[in-house]
Amino acid sequence: MTSRVGRFCFRYRWWVLAAWLILFVAGGLAAGQVLQGLGAVEQRYAPESVRAAQVLDQAGDRGGEIVALVEGADPRAQGVRDAMARATADVLGIAGVAEMDDPVVATDGTGTALQVTLSNLDDDAEDTAVLQVSERLRRIPDEVPGATVRLGGGEVLNSDVSQAVQDDLSTAELRSLPLTAIVLVFVFGGLVVAGVPLLATLVSTAGAFAVLFGFSQVVQLDSNVVTVVTLLSLGLSVDYGLLLVARYREELVPEYQRARAAGDRRPNRSHRAAALTRAWGTAGRTIVFSALTVAAALSGLLLLRITSLQAMAAAGISVALVAMVAALTFTAAMLGTVGRWIRPSRRSLRQATEAAARGDDEDAERGFFARLARFTQRWPVLLTLGVTAALLAAGAPLLGATIKLPLLQGMPRSIESVAVADDLSTRYGRSTQPAVTVVARTDPAALDAWAARWRSDAEVIRVEPARPAGPNLATVVLAVRGDAQGEGAQALVQRVRADRPPGLESWVTGSAAVLVDMLATLRAGLPWAILVTLVAMVALLFLMTGSVVVPLKAIAMAVVSLAATFGVLVGVFQHGWLSGLLDTHTIGGLSPFVLGLVFAFAFGLSMDYEVFLLSRVKEYVDRGQQTDAAVRRGLQRTGRVITSAALLMLVVFACFGAAKVGDIEQVGIGLFVAVLVDATIVRCLLVPATMSLLGRWNWWAPGPLRRLYDRYGLRERDVPADTDPTGIGRPATIPGVDSDAARHD
Repeated sequence: MTSRVGRFCFRYRWWVLAAWLILFVAGGLAAGQVLQGLGAVEQRYAPESVRAAQVLDQAGDRGGEIVALVEGADPRAQGVRDAMARATADVLGIAGVAEMDDPVVATDGTGTALQVTLSNLDDDAEDTAVLQVSERLRRIPDEVPGATVRLGGGEVLNSDVSQAVQDDLSTAELRSLPLTAIVLVFVFGGLVVAGVPLLATLVSTAGAFAVLFGFSQVVQLDSNVVTVVTLLSLGLSVDYGLLLVARYREELVPEYQRARAAGDRRPNRSHRAAALTRAWGTAGRTIVFSALTVAAALSGLLLLRITSLQAMAAAGISVALVAMVAALTFTAAMLGTVGRWIRPSRRSLRQATEAAARGDDEDAERGFFARLARFTQRWPVLLTLGVTAALLAAGAPLLGATIKLPLLQGMPRSIESVAVADDLSTRYGRSTQPAVTVVARTDPAALDAWAARWRSDAEVIRVEPARPAGPNLATVVLAVRGDAQGEGAQALVQRVRADRPPGLESWVTGSAAVLVDMLATLRAGLPWAILVTLVAMVALLFLMTGSVVVPLKAIAMAVVSLAATFGVLVGVFQHGWLSGLLDTHTIGGLSPFVLGLVFAFAFGLSMDYEVFLLSRVKEYVDRGQQTDAAVRRGLQRTGRVITSAALLMLVVFACFGAAKVGDIEQVGIGLFVAVLVDATIVRCLLVPATMSLLGRWNWWAPGPLRRLYDRYGLRERDVPADTDPTGIGRPATIPGVDSDAARHD
């Protein structure tokens, strides 16, 4: 199938390129729409903390808030008070403003806070009201010499956070693409050949945003979804394009031999088509399996009853499939267009000529990666135990991991609204993201009377006055001591839920309540999600290898590799290790969203490299090679490609790890560590050592499964060298060239 796809796109390249050009333009237009429409995910599965937000949104008559901190002038001066009064009167006259609180003086007497509450408006009216209110509040210094105004509050904060995410994504893309191009030129040794996978990356990313735009019509997207799509499309597209182009150059070697034997200087179009057909029949098949394994890794997230994770998983699955289609179609069309300028290295041609003359494949036993595999095969037990112990030691910090929503702790303090939120909490006695908020169908006075009992609770530092939220609807905030998501705050949530306002319909929400509900949801759904992911992985790898041992071993190694990755994340983001050097946020824990995403993506990417290597090893095993020899040859043939692909991935993930927003930097650094560990320690040391230990047992399967594989398994089907698979026409035999050796080498 992949060979036929490659042949079709090679032959009708201009039509294929035109279709991708249209999709590229559409994806570019869709990206702007997607970024502008970011917001909180509309949760379909509503635990109590989410239902509280839904009640406020549906039954409340209050919307978002805007806060202005006026500083640099004495709040008690008559001129300042008059300016505040005029600003208050003007703001209350703006359409969409529900109320404005009396000015609140800072505890240190150096500033005044003005809080504006909007009505429950639609998006366009809300944007207009926010703009008008902000403009009026920013004019206060014109009336109070020396005063400054900083704006914050929920509405301004949401806008600033969305802008920060867009800036981080744009910066990461602008940094990663040029660096990726430089690395590709270095890997391939030419601009034209390096440009093919790079262009495939661009069109794949545009296609991913077109898919994401489709999702945005069904479910509200947040910044995490956009981060996921951008990271995955860049990473996978680079990997797939590199693998295909590298295999195409390898398959060009026998075509150069045939062309020169026929008296031509270089292959003609039919020779190039034959090379592409074989490359797509092997590496193309590998890419299909790789994309399916990434999709399978993400599929488990669909079982978690957390809408935002489900949206990320669905978008990620679609992006993996888009990257696969782009690699198989766009890359083939590009090779059909610029293939005449792409050639193998002189070293490859010389080695292939010598190997063909000898009639063997000894070159696959030479080189750095073959020597490395031979080294691991000498001491397989020692290396297996040593590497496993080292990875488990790196994962030891995971045993003390704390799950925590990053909230404002993951945002840079250079953002004005974030700094305002900090000051509101420390200097004005206002909680901007409270740990515990009670929503009840009653009036503020009745809710105040009930909330008074919590002033004596050991975890409560203050009970803020109840506020109206709509007709017969009020809210009250219980500010907690210490960590707003710590064990004490979570225990307070449980106590408040057990002692609700009597006779009233009420809900407990807030950051601690959200975390409590999310952890309960994860505990209920995570075992099933992991089970689905593992079963899908085993099934796919079985269909590729015909073995049940290889899939189980691959999963075990992926788990050990992930343990090391999460151990590093705990050290960096929970304990603050290397935070100064890496310029990271220390939030005292790991986000549950990041845990889910890094697990799914890192698991999928580790299987990605596993497929790259196993597919080549299986080729040699199917040709009759012993397992040890097949591993050496497979690692030598794929080692440079896997290393190059990992290097490109590391470039992309490092650019995202340098972001300013906490969630993005956690995902970027997590995937950076996962790829680094997997492509070096696991793939180059642990895999050869364990496969050498198992020997022929690597390929064992029970009798019924073996018969199932014999009937339905997906195998390589060699294209005979003396036939024309392209339909274009070329000589059946070339004198002086050993066709079997040329095809295999």
